[in-house]
Amino acid sequence: MMSPDGRAQGATPVDHRAAIMVETARFVAALENADSTTPVPSCPGWTLADLVKHTGSVQRWFSALLHARVQEPPRTRDVDLRLPEQWEGYADWLADSATVAAVAFAATDPDLPMWAWGVDQHARFWARRMLFETLLHRVDAEEALGLRPTVDRPLAVDGVDEFLVNLPFAGSFAPGVANLRGPDRTIRFRATDGDGDWLVRLRPDGFGLDPSGAAAGSAEATVRGTAANLLLLVYGRLDRHAEGVECEGDEDLLTLWFANSAF
Repeated sequence: MMSPDGRAQGATPVDHRAAIMVETARFVAALENADSTTPVPSCPGWTLADLVKHTGSVQRWFSALLHARVQEPPRTRDVDLRLPEQWEGYADWLADSATVAAVAFAATDPDLPMWAWGVDQHARFWARRMLFETLLHRVDAEEALGLRPTVDRPLAVDGVDEFLVNLPFAGSFAPGVANLRGPDRTIRFRATDGDGDWLVRLRPDGFGLDPSGAAAGSAEATVRGTAANLLLLVYGRLDRHAEGVECEGDEDLLTLWFANSAF
């Protein structure tokens, strides 16, 4: 069953606002003595400087949406970034971006009705979305720098849930999701390290999380891994054939899903 905010009932509660500050601090720490021109393999064509700019820009843009209490899709993404001219100032700028977000959160009731592109039409949508933008790009940065990223399990579970809940609404920037249709076909994503079980149902007119959530029963295809690996998998940071990921069942269905669920 779904809660009113679009989260599958039983998902681990996460303080998204506080977690943004923690994840940003981890990102900033990884940047110490880093080369701005370092390629980011998980974001083809981007350098570390591009990744930092994108992450801080998203935090500042979402913050502007919160301050504006937007009730319809914004017509522009323009926002005063205050981006420093030199790379040496990027880490402090990213840390300050999280502070800008914290100010926006403090001034906004999370239950305030707002436009959002996903299922949850409240201000809290933007905090949850900002968290996983920040977390995934922190992982991208650490991997690019040869570090070994970790993802806290409660965040990973919530992140998989957030991705799967909102993916059906992402067609404006992820056009492949329009291909995720089928004659009542199901894919189960199951965490192997504790709670975390999601059943996605493809229908002739679209797809989404099954209302019964993790109800007992078989699925045409099943994907298993730790919550952290499932999070990296759904976001394309892990291949489904990677160590630590187990897939079984309808191979064509799995191929369809992973070819069209890129976010």
